[in-house]
Amino acid sequence: MWEQLKDCRVILGSQSPRRVELLRGLDIDFEQRAMPDVDESYPAGMDALRVPEHIAVCKAKAYEPLMDPDVLLITADTIVLLGNNDIIGKPHSKDEATATLHKLSGRTHRVVTGVCLTTPGRQKSFSNISDVTFDKLTDEQIHYYIHKYNPLDKAGAYGIQEWIGYIGIQSISGSFYNVMGLPVHQLSKELLRFFD
Repeated sequence: MWEQLKDCRVILGSQSPRRVELLRGLDIDFEQRAMPDVDESYPAGMDALRVPEHIAVCKAKAYEPLMDPDVLLITADTIVLLGNNDIIGKPHSKDEATATLHKLSGRTHRVVTGVCLTTPGRQKSFSNISDVTFDKLTDEQIHYYIHKYNPLDKAGAYGIQEWIGYIGIQSISGSFYNVMGLPVHQLSKELLRFFD
C-alpha cells in the first residue's frame, strides 16, 4: 500500500500512546522516539488556531540529530480551544482537571491538531480542527472519571475514547481521530502528496 514509504525509515516523534495506536492503524512501519524537554512554547499573541502546527514544527527541530537521509519524521501537537483564544492544555493536577471539565461541560470546544512531516530536504505542516460538544456533566461524573482514568496526560483533561467520551460527548463535527490526537485521514492524504 505505502509504496512511497518503502525507502523511508519512518519515525513518530511522540510520547503519546494514542498517536502510536492511530499511526499503527494506517499499517505503516515506524519506530517511536520521544525526545525529552522539547520546547513547546509559542509567540505571545499568536492566533490560537496556529499554535499546534507551530509546536509540531518546533518538535521536528528537536529531532534534527536523528535525521539520516532516509528518515521521514512525523511530529504533532494537540490543543483544546474554548472560545477564540482560551487554550486548554494538559492539567497539572486532579483539581485542575476537575476545573477544566467543569469549564467544558455543556459547551462546544475545538480540538486542533498540528502535524509536521519532515525529511532532511523537505518539510510540510498542516492542521486539523474538530468541534466537540459536551452534555452537562455532573460533579459525580467528573469526579468518577478523573479518579478512575487520571487524564493528566491529555489536553483538555479528557480522552474521547474513554468513559467520559461515551457518556458525555453529545456530538462531534470533524475527525474523531483528530480529537484522539492524530487526524489519520488527513495524514494519509498528506503523506501521499508529500512524495508527489
